Amino acid sequence: MASRVTAEEVRAILNDTELTDDIIDTYISSANVFVNQVLVSTSLSSDVLKEIERWLTAHMIVISRERLTREEGAGGAKVVYMGEVGKGLEATPYGQMVLELDTTGKMASLASKPAWIKAIRSFR
Repeated sequence: MASRVTAEEVRAILNDTELTDDIIDTYISSANVFVNQVLVSTSLSSDVLKEIERWLTAHMIVISRERLTREEGAGGAKVVYMGEVGKGLEATPYGQMVLELDTTGKMASLASKPAWIKAIRSFR
């Protein structure tokens, strides 16, 4: 399925990004695949799916490429980034908007699935 949003629409909600359209399009493609997999079969309208795709794209950019700062320093050159690892969509304001827009709760339920690790004693 074709992407619902454009790089320009994503750029409109990002804070002063210098990313090229090609880079933003890569993130849009990922968000599109995810939205199609999780939400396309729900009762959400195409307008809401578009907005979720837009905000999810911004979230993906901010958690991986253009992190938001919570605190900045000068003398000691300190930078504290917003969001905690493992918080999923709650880690950024963009992801929080995705959770608000998804009235089905499917996106929120994905975050509540526990992760697990299985140790392998030996390969012999």
